[in-house]
Amino acid sequence: MTLQQLHYVITISEMGSFNKASEVLYIAQPSLTSAVQELEKELGIVIFSRTRKGVTLTNDGLEFINHARQLYQQYEILLDKYGKGGTLKKKFGISTQHYSFAVKSFVEMVKKFNTAEYEFAIRETRTREVIEDVSTSRSEIGILYLSDFNRKVIMKLLRTNNLEFHKLIECKPYVYLWKGHPLSKQKSNRFEQLADYPCLSFEQGDNGSFYFAEEVYSTNEYLRTIKANDRATMLNLMVGLNGYTLCSGIICEELNGSD
Repeated sequence: MTLQQLHYVITISEMGSFNKASEVLYIAQPSLTSAVQELEKELGIVIFSRTRKGVTLTNDGLEFINHARQLYQQYEILLDKYGKGGTLKKKFGISTQHYSFAVKSFVEMVKKFNTAEYEFAIRETRTREVIEDVSTSRSEIGILYLSDFNRKVIMKLLRTNNLEFHKLIECKPYVYLWKGHPLSKQKSNRFEQLADYPCLSFEQGDNGSFYFAEEVYSTNEYLRTIKANDRATMLNLMVGLNGYTLCSGIICEELNGSD
């Protein structure tokens, strides 16, 4: 097993395709396939399952990749520090569900440090990936939402990955509407009033269950639903289609705007 092979399988897992990975790595696909097969033979496991859509990690592959990422990251740190012309920067990353308050807090934190000495990163991503990022040391902190409904599943997943949960704040559920929405002037809304408008939620991927949903009342049946990948798209859907979403009452007007 070589560091080059680790780099190959990590890139394949990130790209989800041998073809795309070969383009990024500037290596012929047959050579890449051969290198992975040699590694799988040496380890005695199958790392990837091939499908029509690309590749996915097997259970053995997922466990191996988690360790491989940590090992390769340590190699990169050594290379940055001791390699030719290397200058090591301290790294700090946060992975979070789609919360503007997390971005606001991140901004305030970064202002307190010299960005020339640190390599900062904030990643707005899916629930499972928040957990994976922290468990593989890609990020130091993950921010996610717990409720009575998803608590057992999320906590079990955290324990499996040797992670701890520390509560930041307790929040009540709110319906988010833009200020021009027909229902925005009301102090409260009933579900039957919202039925005429699309319920917006963040996509959690093919393997995402409703336990990973970022929105409250995720198990309810909604007549009209639209999924989005990022906050900007979500806000545009709220304005363009009078959509709504159900979430905590924490919002940063400075970043989200006053609409």
